[in-house]
Amino acid sequence: MQFVDLPAQYKEYQKEIDEAMSAVLTSSRFINGPEVKKLEEELAGFVGIPHAIGCASGTDALMLALMALGIGAGDEVITTSFTFIATAETIALVGAKPVFVDIEPDTYNLNPQLLERAVSARTKAIVAVDIFGLPANYEAIQAIADRHNIFLIEDAAQSLGAELDGRKCGSFGTLATTSFFPAKPLGCYGDGGMIFTADEKLAERLRIRRNHGQQRRYHHSMLGMNSRLDTLQAAVLLAKLPHFAAEIDQRRQIAASYSESFAPFFQVPVEKPGYFSVYAQYSLRSDRRSQVIETLNDAGIPTAIHYPVPLHLQEVFSELGYQPGNLPVAEQVCEEIFSIPVHPFLSDEDKDKIIAVAIGALK
Repeated sequence: MQFVDLPAQYKEYQKEIDEAMSAVLTSSRFINGPEVKKLEEELAGFVGIPHAIGCASGTDALMLALMALGIGAGDEVITTSFTFIATAETIALVGAKPVFVDIEPDTYNLNPQLLERAVSARTKAIVAVDIFGLPANYEAIQAIADRHNIFLIEDAAQSLGAELDGRKCGSFGTLATTSFFPAKPLGCYGDGGMIFTADEKLAERLRIRRNHGQQRRYHHSMLGMNSRLDTLQAAVLLAKLPHFAAEIDQRRQIAASYSESFAPFFQVPVEKPGYFSVYAQYSLRSDRRSQVIETLNDAGIPTAIHYPVPLHLQEVFSELGYQPGNLPVAEQVCEEIFSIPVHPFLSDEDKDKIIAVAIGALK
């Protein structure tokens, strides 16, 4: 059993993927080929935002977003401690200071009720993460950002295709970023990322910065990065995109079946009215996590822990001075959470086995 079954997905779409990649190989336009622009146009339309700018990874997307907003030394950026390190890593890499805020105990997203007290005179932006494919509370977070005249960046690395009140993730904030890492709901065959914005000037700045800061060849107006989205990766994504909605639907069906079965035994994911998750991960909580994981693994069922250590307690951020107990919800979640397979190619037989074994581990 696979945690994410990429071989099964490839087998299902092999003809389209092979043809798309072969076209790139034949044209040999590996850098800035027409597939990149086509993907940008299609995903901009999908998200409902005017501009989509492809780049080399989800991490680079965050880095470029921070750079485009002029965030750097002396600035503070508020974010969640319960996420992959790239969210805070990029803040530090541009020279700014990450300021961590605790999460909601049910959604695991940034807690807006705790957000405002973290704002200081140095705060330049908020980076909100749509953890596990569930949108953050953007109505509340955007109101705080507006009140203090600071930027909001949506980290939609896990949430492409998700919605809040009918509005697609990738369309919130001044800028939004996503990742096409292979295990993501829409993944390529390597690294890839994208930035979304309604601001034309920011979009142009991002296009320049992703290509060494050059407006035309060998003429550089600003510092930039080598962060173009490879044409081959764009081709793979274009081949997968027509199947994306059906895959999301399948993820949601599996998640609904899980939640119905697991609710009496575990803390299951929540999806409040108006929220539409893509279930990039299906994560359960239990104070007997080790016992459940061992039982699942012994039965040949893969698991993962997203995430075992909150960012404010990571060694790399020790100089910021956070101590155990500072963000109690994130710390508790990290001790109890684990994820099980929820990919769209999971068979009913495997799904039922996962349910039976996980529940059986508690008896």
